[in-house]
Amino acid sequence: MTTATVRVPEELHARVPAEQRGPGLERDSVRLLVSRGTEVSHHAFAELPRLLRAGDLLVVNTSPTLAAAVDGAIGHARVVVHFSTRGDDGRWAVELRDPDGRGTTRALIWSSARSTRWKGGGGRRAGGPAGAEVRLPGGVRLVLEEPLSERGGRLWWARVSSSAVAGMLREHGRPIRYSYTARDQPLSVYQTVFALPSDDGAGSAEMPSAARPFTARLVAELVSRGVRFAPVTLHTGVASAEVHEPPYPERFVVPEASARLINATRAGQQRARSASLEGRWRETGGRVIAVGTTAVRAVESAGGPDGVVRARAGWTDLVVTPERGVRVVDGLVTGLHEPEASHLLMLEAIAGRAAIDRAYDEAIAGLYLWHEFGDVHLILPAEVPHTEHCDSNCP
Repeated sequence: MTTATVRVPEELHARVPAEQRGPGLERDSVRLLVSRGTEVSHHAFAELPRLLRAGDLLVVNTSPTLAAAVDGAIGHARVVVHFSTRGDDGRWAVELRDPDGRGTTRALIWSSARSTRWKGGGGRRAGGPAGAEVRLPGGVRLVLEEPLSERGGRLWWARVSSSAVAGMLREHGRPIRYSYTARDQPLSVYQTVFALPSDDGAGSAEMPSAARPFTARLVAELVSRGVRFAPVTLHTGVASAEVHEPPYPERFVVPEASARLINATRAGQQRARSASLEGRWRETGGRVIAVGTTAVRAVESAGGPDGVVRARAGWTDLVVTPERGVRVVDGLVTGLHEPEASHLLMLEAIAGRAAIDRAYDEAIAGLYLWHEFGDVHLILPAEVPHTEHCDSNCP
């Protein structure tokens, strides 16, 4: 079976966070599927510090999750507005949905063409028309101006009558959720341990969920074992790509300090390889491992063709594919992905199609849980046997 034909049973949808599944459980009480090439092993997420090594660098996304869903009205019709992305000109990219009370619906099915098939309903509605006014809590007015992209009219740029959108969302908003979840959750459930508030109130419409199982205790253990962290920021927009569109442009920042850490780690790899070629085998240098596809998108957007990362801030429309490849990251901590072609192609760019097919077969057979509250997949480079590094003087 390959990811082109896999079907994910309904019972493998993670409906509540791990810490709500039983007494004594915490965020890190999820399972961890580890891929090294096509070799797969099964672990608890709490074992992550023992699966990494001193010198490894975890690139983490510090974007906070917004309470991005808010109730509104167009005339006498009730709508739900999803605030996706704040533009540089003060406008917001928004998605309008019908308030069916079940959350956004997405089906977990891969087609042979690698495109997504969605269940009908789920509150989806057409955007527009231009000039339509949406009344929001607190007297805020939102006026739709134009589609965000020529590829479709699901997301629209809208002018907001008040600059206090962040305050309105804090007071009246709730996190965007999908219908496979059991119920609404407080915003704190959607914040990762790495989230930092932004000065302008910007954040992610949907949680950078790969980092959700990390706890302060686990981070402390990783640091004590010599694993380092490089913070970046990428504010994710609404991700329900219901008409097969690729990701929309998103705001990101790669700070100078993080760029230096990434480049130093990659330089250490080169020194280790040089030592191996000279017959002076030593442990391979630290690896650059992104926590989440958002972190991959940020650092790969800041990396040049030579793999050198430079401090950058702005917008990225990068889609990482096997044809483009990756220039910076060696591995990835990620969830088990719903069928968004861009995410699956990114995983293939890092690990190869055979490795991802094998991992997803194992995940289905092993009853791993899907989605943002589900289990985790650690993708590492294939292990190179010690003897392949050695000459006749190797021990």
